[in-house]
Amino acid sequence: MPWASPGICRKRARGIFQNWQFAKASPPRRLPGPLAGRPSKNACRGAVSARPRVFRRRIVNSRRFLNEPKMSIARNLEQFIGQLPQGTRLVAVSKTHPEQDILEAYAAGQRIFGENRVQELVAKHQALPKDIEWHFIGHLQKNKAKHIAPFVAMVHAVDSLELLAVLDQQARRHGRVIPCLLQLHVAQEQTKHGMAWHELLSLLDSPAFRQAENVRVDGLMAMATFSDDQDQVCREFAYVAERFAELRQGFFADKPHFRELSMGMSGDWPLAVGLGSTLVRVGSAIFGQRELA
Repeated sequence: MPWASPGICRKRARGIFQNWQFAKASPPRRLPGPLAGRPSKNACRGAVSARPRVFRRRIVNSRRFLNEPKMSIARNLEQFIGQLPQGTRLVAVSKTHPEQDILEAYAAGQRIFGENRVQELVAKHQALPKDIEWHFIGHLQKNKAKHIAPFVAMVHAVDSLELLAVLDQQARRHGRVIPCLLQLHVAQEQTKHGMAWHELLSLLDSPAFRQAENVRVDGLMAMATFSDDQDQVCREFAYVAERFAELRQGFFADKPHFRELSMGMSGDWPLAVGLGSTLVRVGSAIFGQRELA
């Protein structure tokens, strides 16, 4: 996928959000935290290859899903998936939604669903069709990994070597290999989980990682800052995309399974897709607003 120049990337990002009445973007600036010291002019070298109007239309449509009365889930799926480029898959975030809603999406052809609570995921797995691919997308406590190890299709948020080791141990007990994504922390919110870049490299360099045979690292996952500043979100996603490319050429050069980049949720998925995301985690646009537990 061709790289866009920094100026073009920022211009397109501004067009996406300003044309949908987002707050005006602040001038490009250096980011604190994980991206400190990175010149903003180089921070948004993402693969934004689609025209600006395409992304504007995607964001308008996504926001329309959230604001309009609830339509049929099947119709929502058809409209949303129709906006995704080839090679990008939807993880339908079904957390807190009832089983009948998931069955409606299943009947419409959706097979990948995302949950962030272990107890809820286990209950839904037991009650719903067995060919569903359950992705765990939340912060996973080590003492709860054993409950999902027998069936989980992917764990999106591995944020420590200790968690990876527990997953490896539990997967070995069940005679399977669990696909995982390493979570890279780039958001300004400290409440969001994930590893700093140097921590992620240390994990990959560790003997424990090299000895793990029942987990497979398929890519990276990240969450951007919850912000209307499209330049900031763009830089954060671009940073993750650059680190993903480095790992693919270095640590995983001979590992074709390292191909997943899980970025983008309901408010920012068009930018994430433009910067190379292969998995978007979206729920409200499909199921409507979540019921609070």
